Amino acid sequence: MEAYQHDKTGSTPQEIAKFEALAQEWWDRGGKFKPLHKFNPVRLRYIRDQICRHFDYDKAAFVPFKGLRLLDIGCGGGLLCEPMARLGANVTGVDIGTANIEAAQIHAATQDLPITYRCATAESLKEEKGRFDVILNMEVVEHVAHPTDFIAACADLLTPNGIMIMATLNRTRKSYALAIIGAEYILRWLPRGTHDWHHFITPQELESMLAAAHCALTQSTGVSFNPLLGQWQITGDLSVNYMGVAQKQI
Repeated sequence: MEAYQHDKTGSTPQEIAKFEALAQEWWDRGGKFKPLHKFNPVRLRYIRDQICRHFDYDKAAFVPFKGLRLLDIGCGGGLLCEPMARLGANVTGVDIGTANIEAAQIHAATQDLPITYRCATAESLKEEKGRFDVILNMEVVEHVAHPTDFIAACADLLTPNGIMIMATLNRTRKSYALAIIGAEYILRWLPRGTHDWHHFITPQELESMLAAAHCALTQSTGVSFNPLLGQWQITGDLSVNYMGVAQKQI
């Protein structure tokens, strides 16, 4: 694995160390990533539906994404990469945490899934010729040092008319109350310090960053936790967690 080198689009060394320390727990559904495992089903449905809609794929097909070139930026332990590979996509997962990549590679090997994992940044991939039809940028942008540059680097990796599917957190009083105080301090779903509210990004800010990178935000939706059902759901409320689709402008 190549060593981490901090650049203008990457996370801070503190962010990397924080997630590398948890890398071995990525696939433990009852461990520290339990909230992410709970969140994963709604993310996967959204990703599948948006890709099928954009490329006019048949959602009922056994491997609807066959031949699709997909990049997962900040892939962690591969929780999104593996389902995308099972749907037929040619998947590349990148992360700047070496331990995360190692954990992802080991788990993919046990599942006999042909996923390419690399310790890399979006900016380092720009120097290569490969481009992707779909980029997954899920819960990453709020952790990077310079989000505008990061979004631009990701956009450069898209094929013409390609799409980037994103998920992040809005910077509102409600998100501070729920995502910081509630999730980290009261419910202890996440370790304290996982998020910095000041780094949360409003939908308007995200749309401006995308426009500067020659991408248009074509769809956005909120995601909220339903405590009665114990699961995440798509909603019209973008005040805390939200997801969106950005299309590369030809």
